[in-house]
Amino acid sequence: MRLIVLLSLFLAPCAHALSVSSHLPARNALNQAPDVALSIDFDRPLDPTTITALSFRVFGQQRGPVAGTLSFSAGNTRLNFVPAQAFFPGEVVGIQLANSVRGADNTPLRQAGYGYSFTVRAGTATASFTQIDNVSVRTSSALTRLYGGAFADLNRDNWVDYVAINEISADLRVMLNRADGTGLLGPVLVPPPAIGLEASPSELGDFNNDGLIDIVTSNTSSDSISVALGLGNGRFNVLAQVPVADTPHGIAALDIDGDADSDLVVATEIGNTLSILTNNGSGVFGNRVDFNSGGNGEYALATGDMNSDGIMDLVVGTRNDNRVIVLVGNGNGSFTSSANVAGGGLLWKLVLGDVNGDGHLDVASVNGQSNNGAILLGNGSGGLSAATTYAFNGQMVASDLGDLDGDGDLDWVTSSYGASRWYVLRNNGVGGFTQISQIMATANASCASLYDIDNDGDLDMMLADEVDDVVLIMRNGNNGVFANGFE
Repeated sequence: MRLIVLLSLFLAPCAHALSVSSHLPARNALNQAPDVALSIDFDRPLDPTTITALSFRVFGQQRGPVAGTLSFSAGNTRLNFVPAQAFFPGEVVGIQLANSVRGADNTPLRQAGYGYSFTVRAGTATASFTQIDNVSVRTSSALTRLYGGAFADLNRDNWVDYVAINEISADLRVMLNRADGTGLLGPVLVPPPAIGLEASPSELGDFNNDGLIDIVTSNTSSDSISVALGLGNGRFNVLAQVPVADTPHGIAALDIDGDADSDLVVATEIGNTLSILTNNGSGVFGNRVDFNSGGNGEYALATGDMNSDGIMDLVVGTRNDNRVIVLVGNGNGSFTSSANVAGGGLLWKLVLGDVNGDGHLDVASVNGQSNNGAILLGNGSGGLSAATTYAFNGQMVASDLGDLDGDGDLDWVTSSYGASRWYVLRNNGVGGFTQISQIMATANASCASLYDIDNDGDLDMMLADEVDDVVLIMRNGNNGVFANGFE
């Protein structure tokens, strides 16, 4: 009898993993209050000691790592988090739980951990823009070739700053917000930190987990990425250049292995592959692991939860066969293809956002020399609709989403290098777009950065011109409903 009892215990199934049952804000939610509080419900009581700064992370794409007050309720089945500071208008906020989180019964969260994101609302505005300055990123007569910009509060003064990413001078040029409500920028901080040659897209994150904003760039001519660690005052210490496959372009920061720190994936066109670089938690990335997306000439890249399972996925745009490919994360450093559809042209840049308000991420791309852009709607299960294309003039090089008029949906700004202009398109609320204006570049448009430059609550624009090496500072027309980011 004792043998039977012991055998029964041995054969009894193990308790299933701790799991997230719901959370607020919801996955991909739009129009969240700047001071929104977070709550996450679990299927059983938590061990509160396993919720730490390393296992529970809140990161705003402009605010950076977010501090706040933690508490537990409902018999420790609910985690509550109140941010210490309000988020910025239009900011995308990501939450990541590590697989080290455990229940009171010692059952762990699944290996993949759990992640989701939401977007903070922007104030109502006219979406008509007035140029208030034209700022050069040059510190001498030498060309820099301003590829584009990153924007975040780099010196923690509650104003969003601007980082110019330069291809020829191969450096980062930080211009701090004057923090006086004008929306204007201070001079370039010198000396600018060096990065690899012909830096293309960048990603922000806290890669060494010190609570400060860092930046990584993908360096096309150096076949590398550069890791620049923020010092909290607008300056960076470039830690390393890490080799990747031939001719990198798109780069994405996401947790691929469930430990809640940010790893990297890089799209390499001539290498015809994706390169995975795993973070050791200190901003040091291991040797790359290459894998094929299932397309030809990987170029554009973005990350988000495309199949609603709490694991970050990849969306890849390919140049040689003009495909948009969804690779769903398995949570163990590997990915599985769930969609491979025609992208409508020569994929150059893509961005993710819920453009039709159904709670699922969609794709907004621009297609280089095809002189068009495309919207592909996500179904929340890892699938995509056929591309709806929009014709533009000239080679299209950047695609950006943001709620420019404050009506609750995401509008679209595309950048045309060939036609030397930016196109501003208004969303009709269900993912259809109508062009409402064009803004001329001084020479050639390279990208648009959509954020609140003057802390009045609406989204303004910083427009990068990569031939004249200038930034056009464009203030949005505010209707007076919001002030300083709040109602």
